[in-house]
Amino acid sequence: MLKEIRAALLFGLAVWVYQATNPPPPKICGTPGGPPITAPRIKLRDGRYLAYKEHGVSRETAKYKIIYVHGFASMRHHTMSVAKLSVEVVEELGLHLVSFDRPGYGESDPHPKRTPESIALDIEELADHLEFGSRFYVMGFSMGGQVIWGCLKYIPHRLAGATLIAPVVNYWWPGFPANLSTEAYYLQLPQDQWTLRVAHHAPWLTYWWNSQKWFPASAVAAGKPEVFSRQDLEILSMVTDMYMPQTMQQGKFETLHRDMMVGFGKWEFDPMDLKNPFPNNEGSVHLWHGDEDQMVPVSLQRYIAQRLPWIKYHEISGSGHMFPYIPEICEAMIKAPLLEKK
Repeated sequence: MLKEIRAALLFGLAVWVYQATNPPPPKICGTPGGPPITAPRIKLRDGRYLAYKEHGVSRETAKYKIIYVHGFASMRHHTMSVAKLSVEVVEELGLHLVSFDRPGYGESDPHPKRTPESIALDIEELADHLEFGSRFYVMGFSMGGQVIWGCLKYIPHRLAGATLIAPVVNYWWPGFPANLSTEAYYLQLPQDQWTLRVAHHAPWLTYWWNSQKWFPASAVAAGKPEVFSRQDLEILSMVTDMYMPQTMQQGKFETLHRDMMVGFGKWEFDPMDLKNPFPNNEGSVHLWHGDEDQMVPVSLQRYIAQRLPWIKYHEISGSGHMFPYIPEICEAMIKAPLLEKK
């Protein structure tokens, strides 16, 4: 009898372990039972599809071409306040901006082997497909801002300029002094500290941690008010998001959970070891951050700006994480790397 009970317990444990470490497969767009395809897409070299959206003047008449990288729990439709730029500003600049769904989000195929390098190469392929020429601008917000570090590392020869907007930091980047990164890490809510510990030290448990009901998981992923500044909450109260159902329609694992594992995992390079990609001032790199950001501690961005003096650092007083949704600031961020060449 004891043998049967033990066997049953072991079987139950094995089932639990399997379920905890094997998330349900994604519902890939265009496949039976998956969401429909509504966006233009390109086919990448490895066979995956990448969905994108074009904004501004035509590619043929554009003076400046920008690829924009969306943040956490977002998609190609989420472009800060770009949609609120006046027609006069867009036409005067000759601005053509392309946003795309990062792998797994919206209508882009998931990429289970995604890395900081792979997403940079996806961006390069997208630019080539759209015939952007030898050089183009990149701009990213939040988790998309973190992606820009990969562009600076892996495709610097293709960049005319780069803008990092409230970029997410990895607390385990070795370039940070241990006391500084530890202090910043503990500014997070305890449940977010645990979420990132799991993503970094035990990524195979990321799905389980974010789907179990015994302990509170990521407050950031849940959009808890505690992770936003006062200004953030005011901005969010005025923003209507009609695209949220489409954002993670293929599943949470290859979107939110994959972001956590890649963003806070073990990187192949340290951004603080990067060299200036524009030694002859043929382009520039800008980093914008709010001094009241509750999600990404400003102390770490200040340190990065000190370590990399070739970065043009802009700190927005009284702002949290969502300041790019203020139209005037969004316009200033877009203009900064473009007009300094004039």
